[in-house]
Amino acid sequence: MPAKKIAVIIGSLRKDSINRKFAHEVIALAPESLNLEIVEIGELAIYNQDLEENGAVPPQAWTQFRERMQEFEGVLFFTPEYNRSTTAALKNALDVGSRPYGSSVWTGKPAGVVSITPGATGAFGANHHLRQSLVFLDMPVLQQPEMYIGSAAKLLGDDGKVNNEDTKKFLKKFIDTYAVWVETNAKK
Repeated sequence: MPAKKIAVIIGSLRKDSINRKFAHEVIALAPESLNLEIVEIGELAIYNQDLEENGAVPPQAWTQFRERMQEFEGVLFFTPEYNRSTTAALKNALDVGSRPYGSSVWTGKPAGVVSITPGATGAFGANHHLRQSLVFLDMPVLQQPEMYIGSAAKLLGDDGKVNNEDTKKFLKKFIDTYAVWVETNAKK
């Protein structure tokens, strides 16, 4: 059976993002049943319905993103927390992908949420705020294990890799459980 193709969307646009480092760690731990690919969202113009109504041609980055997302059978989101929510870039990607109305690229795709922060709370607020949007977008979201990683900078070595065995085991448990979730919930 071919591996399920999973989009990895990282809410932080920083090149040296902690979320990006953890995404790479999870990708490396993924079972063979998943093929995870990072889909970049930094070039998406802020969603404005006027840019694709009344004969307007939507921005090329929107069209490319929507077409690319059609290739995937599931989505794994990595988000930091900004003001008790996810980032504007991540919310914008959700908005761009959900339009035009009735043509959402998200519908039915099994999702997982990983929230990571250098702070102590594990980006709990961002995780749950993102989940609210995913429910509306009709994405079955993995419930357990929940993945909040606080004090994340302390869990990375100078090489940017996870340096804590318990954290590696937790990441492995998460991605293995997500693989089962995808198998159970992906469109047949």
